[in-house]
Amino acid sequence: MHPPPPGAAMDFSQNSLFGYMEDLQELTIIERPVRRSLKTPEEIERLTVDEDLSDIERAVYLLSAGQDIQGTSVIANLPCLMRQNPAETLRRVLPKVREVLHVAGVEMQLTAAASFLTVLQEESVSIHTYAHSFLQVILLHLEHRDTGVSNAWLETLLSVIEVLPKETLRHEILNPLVSKAQLSQTVQSRLVSCKILGKLTNKFDAHTIKREILPLVKSLCQDVEYEVRSCMCRQLENIAQGIGTELTKSVVLPELIELSRDEGSSVRLAAFETLVNLLDIFDTDDRSQTILPLVKSFCEKSFKADESILISLSFHLGKLCHGLYGIFTPDQHLRFLEFYKKLCTLGLQQENGHNENQIPTQILEQEKKYISVRKNCAYNFPAMIVFVDPKNFHMELYSTFFCLCHDPEVPVRYTIAICFYEVSKLLNSGVYLIHKELITLLQDESLEVLDALIDHLPEILELMSTGGESSVQENKLLSLPDLIPALTAAEQRAAASLKWRTHEKLLQKYACLPHVISSDQIYYRFLQRMFTIMMTNNVLPVQKAASRTLCIFLRYNRKQEQRHEVIQKLIEQLGQGKSYWNRLRFLDTCECIIEIFSKSFFCKYFFLPVIELTHDPVANVRMKLCCLLPKVKSTLKIPADKHLLQQLEMCVRKLLCQEKDKDVLAIVKRTVLELDRMEMSMDAFQKKFYEKDLLDQEKEREELLLLEMEQLEKEKQQNDGRPMSDKTFEKKRRDTKTPAALPKSLPVAVAGPSSGTSSTSKEIKKSKLIRSQSFNNQAFHAKYGNLDKCTSKSSAAAYTPSVSAKTSVISLTDNSFRTRNANSVPASFSPNTPLPSTSRGTGNSADAKSSGKDAQPRKATLRRSIGVTAAAFACD
Repeated sequence: MHPPPPGAAMDFSQNSLFGYMEDLQELTIIERPVRRSLKTPEEIERLTVDEDLSDIERAVYLLSAGQDIQGTSVIANLPCLMRQNPAETLRRVLPKVREVLHVAGVEMQLTAAASFLTVLQEESVSIHTYAHSFLQVILLHLEHRDTGVSNAWLETLLSVIEVLPKETLRHEILNPLVSKAQLSQTVQSRLVSCKILGKLTNKFDAHTIKREILPLVKSLCQDVEYEVRSCMCRQLENIAQGIGTELTKSVVLPELIELSRDEGSSVRLAAFETLVNLLDIFDTDDRSQTILPLVKSFCEKSFKADESILISLSFHLGKLCHGLYGIFTPDQHLRFLEFYKKLCTLGLQQENGHNENQIPTQILEQEKKYISVRKNCAYNFPAMIVFVDPKNFHMELYSTFFCLCHDPEVPVRYTIAICFYEVSKLLNSGVYLIHKELITLLQDESLEVLDALIDHLPEILELMSTGGESSVQENKLLSLPDLIPALTAAEQRAAASLKWRTHEKLLQKYACLPHVISSDQIYYRFLQRMFTIMMTNNVLPVQKAASRTLCIFLRYNRKQEQRHEVIQKLIEQLGQGKSYWNRLRFLDTCECIIEIFSKSFFCKYFFLPVIELTHDPVANVRMKLCCLLPKVKSTLKIPADKHLLQQLEMCVRKLLCQEKDKDVLAIVKRTVLELDRMEMSMDAFQKKFYEKDLLDQEKEREELLLLEMEQLEKEKQQNDGRPMSDKTFEKKRRDTKTPAALPKSLPVAVAGPSSGTSSTSKEIKKSKLIRSQSFNNQAFHAKYGNLDKCTSKSSAAAYTPSVSAKTSVISLTDNSFRTRNANSVPASFSPNTPLPSTSRGTGNSADAKSSGKDAQPRKATLRRSIGVTAAAFACD
């Protein structure tokens, strides 16, 4: 029905009304089947069951007088009945199930097979009881006329065989199998017998197998039907594992040789795959004298008269070359390698530019087969590198690798992209040979190829940057100038598509870039892009991935000015942004910063901007902030951060007393209870927090090392005009790493209110000196300059803090973080206002004296009993 366009005048002429009547009749016809599907009162009466019946009685009633759908429901619920009342279920329900299954349809049969298997897996009854009650039902329906039903019951039986005792297997399954495997039985019966025989060989000893099972196996291998011969051939692998090496060589191998020459292509294919899977069982003589000639015959026939085996041959070629490695003559080795190369380009020479609609169906099927062959060749490429030796890669296989990476079909390029990491590992120091192919796959037009490649992108880039060696090169990936444009183009292509999971994964993998390219390259080519994604992308997981990656970029940035600009932009454009969505992303970013950076870094730059969001006008922002407050509190150390703790307590109290939104208030109350239970970390090491404190100390040392490295780099540039190499930086970083287990008496490299020890390392002293010289010249931030005054004014209203010593709230910024001049700062990163920060241990001497008692070692676990809970209910 097509309604008139909006604004069109209604036409009441006879023709127009007739048209509307036709449309109404169409609607009536559409609704008619819905009316017919409704149940009549009689049908509803038949489907109604007395509610007072027990589960067992209801099941018996529905199986006896209910409809098929109700019976199917009862059978599906059989495992539950067995768990609740196994005795009554076996006595009353199971006999009814047997009766119903005789005349049941396909759906009920499939449901019964699945339920019987579930009862077995849940072990609701003993194996003896299960065999007595369920096994005969399973065996009875094995030869159902429907193939799907027969296969479902067979899968259940094969699982039952795993747990049945030998005597039950012999009497209930093996003895009847002798007659079921005869030629007089149906093909379906003989196919079932083949699969059962393959399962039984692992349950009996070699003598029983040789006397009772192997004669049946030989008979089925010579069956008149090719389906039976093929099925039995595929079971020979299981039989060989059950009978041992000697019987395999004397019984199984002759059968495989005969089946490999069978007239049926499916039988030959089964024989070939079984031979490949059994290569480890045969000794060198059998491989060289028997199997190798067979394999050569398969390879020759695959191109000439038997293309059906070509796909399987290409798939197993890597395993074949590995299993026969060492018995090839140089001529045979070269021949197999040439055969593999030919398969890698199979079908490419036959392209003639025709449209698929103009090509006959047979040619289309052949093209699909050739694509599968090339895809399998790509899958086996790492094995072929081992076959030729990685040292000969450039001479023997590089051209083939190039063809696979530039293959016109996506499945082939997708598979080689999956294998790219394995290829890189095998080439080791020769990984530079495939630099161009990495760029090619990164720039591939298919996002499926890109998605496959980026799974191991960090490992690949690390191998590329180190040349396959463990030492760090001075020039990271300078030999690959196209890498950064390829990475940025790949990200933009993923962002422009609808496949946001690929985009998210790519952004997560970009976190490895600080280890493979320089800090400046990341700053100018990737950081701004991360900001753009965080602020403009509509997919939350993508935004969070960009946020975390940006934090890692910031963590390893080697220039203070750049770090300063990034931090200021985070605070101004996200934390103080106009959009509440940006402020939510700021809290996500702060959560990552708490995880990645040291506690002192977060407290210095992000603590105050975070707690300022307690005044945010949007309830969702306040709710998210409340959930983050326990992590924020965990960054504080007592007594150094006593003033920050007071600020946190004051903000929480304001939320409790002034919050109007009931949802936010409920979360605030839960957060207060959690904050009250938290134990504060001390400046000194504690047993309870030893590992966390040690990790935080290591993070802080590396952050201080960045300051020192930059100062040394500036001095080096002044001396000889050359920048410090990344190799020197990595060596310096390794030299200053914290040992795995430090003694408790070791001085902690954390700035505190009073540090009386003189045994601090040379690096820490130097970095402190640099910071102390630069801190004095930075102005206070206007917004946070009077926090100490605000704290003193509101101290009467605030609840009592656990640490009562005076602490000056000093908000300083590093002089080295000052804004660069206009000529050296990008427009997107130009800061307008100084950066707020809080500094630990920068109080005056009076404060240091007054807090001297607090600085002494005290009880290891300081519990915050702040009385906030009482204040919360008082405010209510």
